[in-house]
Amino acid sequence: MNNMRNPRSYLQSVFLIAFSFFLTLQHAHAEENLWIYTTGTDTRPQGSTELKISNVTRIGKKSGHYRFNDIRPEIEYGITDRLTVGASVLFFDHNYKVNADNGPGPMVDTQAEHGGSFNDTQYGGYEVEIKYNVLSPYKDPFGLSLGLGYERRNRYRLDGAQIHQYSIVPKIYLQKNFLDDTLVFAFTGKMEFEKRSSPGVKEDEIAFDLSLGGSYRVAPKWFVGLEYRYQADYLCPEVDGKCDDEDNVGLERSRLSLSDLKIGSRHQYGSYFGPTVHYAEKQWWATAGLLVQIKGGGSPYADVRSGRNWDEHERYHLGLALGYEF
Repeated sequence: MNNMRNPRSYLQSVFLIAFSFFLTLQHAHAEENLWIYTTGTDTRPQGSTELKISNVTRIGKKSGHYRFNDIRPEIEYGITDRLTVGASVLFFDHNYKVNADNGPGPMVDTQAEHGGSFNDTQYGGYEVEIKYNVLSPYKDPFGLSLGLGYERRNRYRLDGAQIHQYSIVPKIYLQKNFLDDTLVFAFTGKMEFEKRSSPGVKEDEIAFDLSLGGSYRVAPKWFVGLEYRYQADYLCPEVDGKCDDEDNVGLERSRLSLSDLKIGSRHQYGSYFGPTVHYAEKQWWATAGLLVQIKGGGSPYADVRSGRNWDEHERYHLGLALGYEF
């Protein structure tokens, strides 16, 4: 894998330039993203554009050292008041050190025999999506929007290894406001249909990513809230397209064929919970949050210890997002 020059300095420069630019804008109306994973039902006004950069830093495994920055510059455009299109680029920044004693998991499988450490910033892929608003939380009893995304990845998010993966992602957004929009609750549900291949591995996977957030306006421009996230993968880890070998007895594979659609065994899951804070000006907005893995599990072949999942999940997710409109 080719290293980028000074990846830490590169990331710091990106955020410094983006934040400085946000402070100079004069005529934006922030679409408020109150949480890290949960998104409200709002769509962009017709003809308007929003630029956003977000980073979720995933920190800590059961042992060793692990840090992964999931960095996503994004642009959204309002085709109509109800229909928004968006595109984002994925940059994966990994810094971890593992060894064979850490237990099963992608980092051990791919890096333990190469010294157990990896530090690189790489282009990870891209995502495009559409979002259509059906009901407004400001005019109707509750808000409802539907979305559809397509994601293409050439790096594995857990360890940075080279892969070929594409996903179709239906999405649903629900929102309910109270007390003249002072108290906001929202739910985001995603069902990911993934096909992934790498040397010796070929997998079909169905994943669920569900998040729920509540946020209260404690002062003008300020929201403080809580967020819960649940993520699970349904698959049988495969080698050369086979999952019924001696290492995966009893697991069933997911199937993504239109003539044979099937949800396989739940191989892993993790639940997170924590606080969020949001600040909005007319020109720009910022959101931060810290989610902690409170429970995790999976199949007998997942790394589950002390009631947490450690091969696919981390101790903490520290999120930061900055955005502006014009």
